[in-house]
Amino acid sequence: MRPCREASFNSWAPMEGISVQVDQIGTLNDIALFRVGGFVDTTTSPELQQRLFQHIQEGTAQFIVDLAAVQYVSSAGWGVFVGEIRGLRERGGDLKIIHMTPEVYEVFAMLEFDRILAYHDSLEEALNDFEYARGVDITAARMLQPVAVAPQPSERVQKAEATAAQKSDVMSPHLTAVRGREIRDADLPIAEKIKKMVVENPAMGTWSIKRTLYSPRFGYTKIGYFKLRRLLKRLSLSSKKQRYRYYRSR
Repeated sequence: MRPCREASFNSWAPMEGISVQVDQIGTLNDIALFRVGGFVDTTTSPELQQRLFQHIQEGTAQFIVDLAAVQYVSSAGWGVFVGEIRGLRERGGDLKIIHMTPEVYEVFAMLEFDRILAYHDSLEEALNDFEYARGVDITAARMLQPVAVAPQPSERVQKAEATAAQKSDVMSPHLTAVRGREIRDADLPIAEKIKKMVVENPAMGTWSIKRTLYSPRFGYTKIGYFKLRRLLKRLSLSSKKQRYRYYRSR
């Protein structure tokens, strides 16, 4: 993942057995990134829940939780995140988990929380998922801070740019509309790339999807076979029956 610039340090709270650092990130600076360390269990989860609830009360609805430095999450710990999901999604928000260790992911999958919580392997994937869902042009929004507004070009320059954009669109058939914008398939989040493939050909198996992802059209996206299987399961597209059901629903 390429380095990303983040908003200024927000807060740090040392707790017994757990640490939590919170930063505000995203193009609109309205996504709370929780970097959690230590253990999330019956003893420490109330403190984490309090921090999460505090930000929700302040109006935050978009959360990314980084568990790279977490050694263990109990069912009570997972309950902190699951308990807030419904309310966040009703407000148009969500909570996404990133950077789980294999040990933490094993418990996550065993308890089937992967059916409820969205998981991404990188911060960039989770961030792109948020930005794409709300119509932000993710091809231009690679930084985690809002970008200063540049001076408007002259009318002549604007017309020239518009003409060039139209020619580019005609040359490339692989474009997706997002609230009036068009982005290339190669720049879509990986989950959207897979969904697009399923809509075009629901008969594709896991290996075919993997090979197609690693093509010029989809930006040579690399993903391991087992990681892809986990992602398909999370998207409810792991079986041919599920893929055909999704295909018919589109």
